[in-house]
Amino acid sequence: MHSLYRGSRPRRRRSALALSAALVAAAPLLAACGDDAHPGAAAVVGGERITVSQLENRVNEVREAQRSATGGGAQYAEAVSKSGGLARDTLHTMVLDRVLHRAAADSGISVTRRETQRMREGLEKQAGGAKALEAGWLRQYGVAPARLDASLRTELEAQKLARGLGADMQTKEGQDVFWRHMSATSKKLDIDLNPRYGTWDAVNSKRTDAKTPWLREVSRGQQPA
Repeated sequence: MHSLYRGSRPRRRRSALALSAALVAAAPLLAACGDDAHPGAAAVVGGERITVSQLENRVNEVREAQRSATGGGAQYAEAVSKSGGLARDTLHTMVLDRVLHRAAADSGISVTRRETQRMREGLEKQAGGAKALEAGWLRQYGVAPARLDASLRTELEAQKLARGLGADMQTKEGQDVFWRHMSATSKKLDIDLNPRYGTWDAVNSKRTDAKTPWLREVSRGQQPA
């Protein structure tokens, strides 16, 4: 299974997308350590907030899907142990998707529900059925089944944007053209991340860890810094 948008540049949003239950439980506390200019916000993109609550809900969706897929128990615990940054990586995805949506809109690009459905039907055939596709997207990209159509829509937006830019995403040159355009859009949106989740690198259109030693993981029972 190949994903142009998600597979075109190495990023943390792939299979290593997860978070410990302790960190999920502590999410409401993390807002207190964040940016006082945007209380309760995990990020601000183009003046619009992505709240900590929205981020937490997305993380919980993935966790519930993982639990359902593994049946819980040891397999679920193993899935958790192999991951350690779902909140940050999910926020990366949420911000990057907004950058893509803006870049597509600025280029007059739109995706219809029918186009998304056709893409899904094709991928289901390749994967061996709807459940197999959902499992693969969850495993590879940390996308819960309920979010699959929205995720596929971003894939189509990326494909259309790449074609509009004349960018062949199978080549490094084409990828560079695509990501330079995404970088320009990132800069226009003036993205501001809650320091708890790092900073946004507009040049490379990605989230990076903040180099601030006072920021630390908060586990169940601990108080925020």
